[in-house]
Amino acid sequence: MKHFLFLFALTAVLFSCKDKAQNTGHGDSETTRNGTKPNIVYILADDLGYGDLSVYGQEKFSTPNIDKLAKEGMLFTQHYSGSTVCAPSRSALLTGMHTGHTVVRGNKEIMPEGQYPMPDNTFTLAEAMKEAGYTTGAFGKWGLGFPGSEGDPLNQGFDTFFGYNCQRLGHNYYPRHLWANKDSLVLEGNAGKKKETYAPALIHKKTLEFIELNKDNPFFLYVASIIPHAELAAPEELMEKYRGKLLPEKEYEGVDDGPEYRTGPYESQKETHAAFAAMVHLLDIQVGEIVEKLEKLGIADNTMVIFTSDNGPHTEGGADPEYFDSNGPFRGTKRDLYEGGIRVPMIAKWPGRIQPGTKSDHVSAFWDVFPTFSDIAGIDAPKGIDGISFLPELLGDTVGQREHDYLYWEFHEKGGRQAIRKGNWKAVKYNVFDASNNKIQLYDLGADLSEQNDVADKHPEIVEEMKALFSEARTPSEVFTFDQGTYLNVE
Repeated sequence: MKHFLFLFALTAVLFSCKDKAQNTGHGDSETTRNGTKPNIVYILADDLGYGDLSVYGQEKFSTPNIDKLAKEGMLFTQHYSGSTVCAPSRSALLTGMHTGHTVVRGNKEIMPEGQYPMPDNTFTLAEAMKEAGYTTGAFGKWGLGFPGSEGDPLNQGFDTFFGYNCQRLGHNYYPRHLWANKDSLVLEGNAGKKKETYAPALIHKKTLEFIELNKDNPFFLYVASIIPHAELAAPEELMEKYRGKLLPEKEYEGVDDGPEYRTGPYESQKETHAAFAAMVHLLDIQVGEIVEKLEKLGIADNTMVIFTSDNGPHTEGGADPEYFDSNGPFRGTKRDLYEGGIRVPMIAKWPGRIQPGTKSDHVSAFWDVFPTFSDIAGIDAPKGIDGISFLPELLGDTVGQREHDYLYWEFHEKGGRQAIRKGNWKAVKYNVFDASNNKIQLYDLGADLSEQNDVADKHPEIVEEMKALFSEARTPSEVFTFDQGTYLNVE
C-alpha cells in the first residue's frame, strides 16, 4: 500500500476533533448498574428504507425480531441518516458532524480496494469508547479508509474488525476475500464462480463470537451489515420461502463473468423480489440472534441495542422500492435529499432504562449518536461537533431533551444537492452547480410529509433564511470540494 502514501499529505488540511467538552449531565450515575458500564450494540443496515420493516408499515413480508425490539423499546419516527449514501453517512456517525463539517463527505474511490481515508487526527466514536474503557469491535462494511491506511478501522479506534474494508467490493455477497483485522482472509469457497461462503453469514458468526469473548467487560459493538444493499442475493433456503409469492417478479441482468466479476458490479438475479425479501428476512434473523446471545450470556439487561439504516432504499441491482413501498410515505430514495433518501428507521432497546413500547417524534440524526454514547459511557463529548445527545429522550426526560436549531445535508453527486430541516420547514436545493437551475424548494413537513407542494413562492422570508443557512452550515474541504467532477463516486 506504499503507493497510496501520497494521499496522506492531503489529510493535513482536515481538522482534528480531539478537544473535549463538558459532559451533558447523564453520566455514570444514571447509566451504570452495579458500577458496570452498559454495553452498546449499534446495528446499521445498508440501504434499508423507512418502510422496509413491518413495524414501520411493510406489508409484503414481516420482520418479527426487529418488531420485537420496538415492542420492548423505543421507536423513532423522525430519525435521519448522516447522508444519502454510505461513506459520508458513516463518517457523520463516527465523527458526530454532519456532511458540511465531517471529514468524509462523499464516496471517493481508492483503487484497487477501499475509499478515501479518514485522516489520522480524526477523533472517532470508537476512540472515545476505548478511552472510556470499552472493547470496540466493527463487523460488516467499513468504507472509510483502504486497508492499512490511517482510515483503516484498526487505526480509528476499533480493537477488532471483520468484514469488507471496501464498500465497492461489498456489493458482492460471495467475495474473494474479507478482512480479519490486518489480514486478508481468502475465501477459497468463492474461487472462480463458486458460491460456498455467503459473507453476511460468516460476518454474523464472528459478531456473535465477539459478544461471547467480551461478555465480562463493557463493549461497543458496531454491526455494519451489508444487507440489503445490492446485489440481490440470499441463501437458497430463504429464497424458497418467498419464491413465487411476490409477483410479478422482476429480473435483473448483471455481470456474471469476466474481469469485473465480483469486483463491484452486481450479479444477475431472476427473482429480485424474492431475493430482497429473503435478505431482509435474514437480517431480521441475525438481529434476533444477537439479542438472544445477549440474553443467554446474562448481559441483555446491561446492554443497549440500537437498530437503524445508513440511508434510504436503493434502486440498483434490480431493487424495486416502489413495489415494496420501501420509502413509506416519503418522496425519494437513496441519493435524494428528500425525506425518502435520508429519513430512516431507528429503534432502541435498553431494559430498565427505556420504557417498552414507546414511540418518539424527537428529531435526531446520525451525528447525535456520538454525544449520546458519550453520555451513556460517562465521558465528555468532543467540542465542536454538531451532535446533541438524545439520551434524555431515551430515558423519558422530554423536558431535559435539547433540540436542534436545524439539520443539514449536502450531496456531491448528481449536480450537487443540499437540504436543511429547521422545525417543520424543509428546504431542498438541487443542481447546486448550475446557478441557472437551482431554485430552493420549500416544504412544510407538518402539512406535507411527502414533499409534494413546494411553497417557496409563498414564504420568501423563509427561503432567504434557508439560503443563508446553506452557506453558514458548511466549512470548505480541500478534498471534498463540492463542485463538479472533482472525484469519482462509486458505491
